[in-house]
Parts: sequence; C-alpha cells; structure tokens
Amino acid sequence: MQQVLTELTPPSQMNDSITESNSPLLPSLNEVETIIGYKFKNMELLKEAFTHNSCKDEASQSYERLEYLGDSVLNILFAKEHYFSYPKMKSGELTQLRAANVDTEALARVAFKHGLHRFLKHDDPSLNERVQELMEGIKEHPLHSHGLINSPKILADIVEAVVGAVYVDNGLSIDETWEVVKNLLHPLTTPENLSLNPVVKLNEKCQKMGIKLEYKSLWIETGDIEIYKDNELIGKGNYKKKKTTAKNKAAADAYENLVKLLDI
Repeated sequence: MQQVLTELTPPSQMNDSITESNSPLLPSLNEVETIIGYKFKNMELLKEAFTHNSCKDEASQSYERLEYLGDSVLNILFAKEHYFSYPKMKSGELTQLRAANVDTEALARVAFKHGLHRFLKHDDPSLNERVQELMEGIKEHPLHSHGLINSPKILADIVEAVVGAVYVDNGLSIDETWEVVKNLLHPLTTPENLSLNPVVKLNEKCQKMGIKLEYKSLWIETGDIEIYKDNELIGKGNYKKKKTTAKNKAAADAYENLVKLLDI
C-alpha cells in the first residue's frame, strides 16, 4: 500500500515534504493530502495532526487541540447534513445516525482503511498490537460491529485531528470541510443500513415486550458480563481489556437467544 501511495505523490511534492527527524521511516505527509483529496496551505497543521502526545519531541505540538476541534466539527457537519436530508426523522433517530458515522469504531475503521496510522509520529509501543487486533475484528465484522470489537481510540483521534486541521487550513469553511469528510468517511451510514448498538437494541426490544433483564458484572474477576431473564442466563460476553465491549458482547448474545426463546 505504501508503494502505491508513493507513486501517486508527484516528485515536486516529495522534494518539499515534511520529514520527521525522529522517525525517518515515516512516509511523507504529502501522501495524506493524496488520500484525503485536500492540499494544505499550512503543512504545519498536518504535521501537528499526526503528532501524538507520547512523542518525546518537545518542539512538536500534539494533535490534541486539533482532535478536540475536529470532534466538534464532525458532529456539526453530520447534524447539518442529516437535519436537511431527513426532515421526517426524530431527534433521537438523528442522534443515533450521527453517532454511527462518528463514533470511535467508525472513525478507527476509516483511519485503518486509509492507512493513516502509518503517518503518526508517536512513542506508543502498543499501537501496532491494537491495530492488529482491529484488523482481526474487521475480518469478523466487515461493517460496523457496534461495540463487539475494541477499536483503538488513537486511530479515531487521527481522523478527528485531520478534520480539525482541514477546517482551520481552509478558513473555517463548513462546506469545504464536508467535501473532504464525506469522501474520507465513504461509505457513510444511512437510515437504510443503520444498525443499533447491541445494548440499545436489546433494551428497546425488552421495553416493547415488557421484559425485565438483570445485568450481572463479573468483569473485574473474569472479564465476563452476564444477562439474566427470570433468573435464567440468556446472554454472556467476555472481554478483559474493556468492560463496555464485554457488555456489548453479552447483549448481542442475549438478543440472539431471546429471539430464539420467544420465536420472534
């Protein structure tokens, strides 16, 4: 993938590209411009967007401020787009649709898909392992898993930082930033392909049917979350690294078993 991207970068850009003195093996940030389809006026913004706070280079500003801005920009972009595109959708439905496009997993998948993590200047020894775990999770869940896999927040941060950098660089233009975002995040989640988080899906179904569930957490001891209906175990999930993921796995298991149990 790196070779292909390098070939797409004009030699004139390669000559004046920003290089990372501490990480000489990092590819040129000019390749990012090719990936996102945007040419920066101020390349220092792009350099900042790909500098993690673990990096020991005190001269470099980390991406935290751009990530903070990009997070808010993404939310307003999708809120605006969905508000005008789906005039009959209720606010709660709009919120779910926006979240499906900009949550940690969705953005981490975008960063992985485009290989944006390859450009990150960092001193985080666990990043490669977490990227590998995400890759394995994507094989099992090609589309959004809705919390069934653990997605590295650092990958989502990169996308948010890039969006923040584009927004600042283009003079705070919402429309121009949206053109970059909709291409970078393609394909977008729409009402037609929206799926709910397993916990939300399970709770909504149980609420409609008047079913009461009991969640039991054994996460600290074993990494397990159990779900009971009338003292009967109907769902179980295990993930020792993150409690939320274990809960989502348990809810997905419980929903599947509940559908079979009630012949829905």
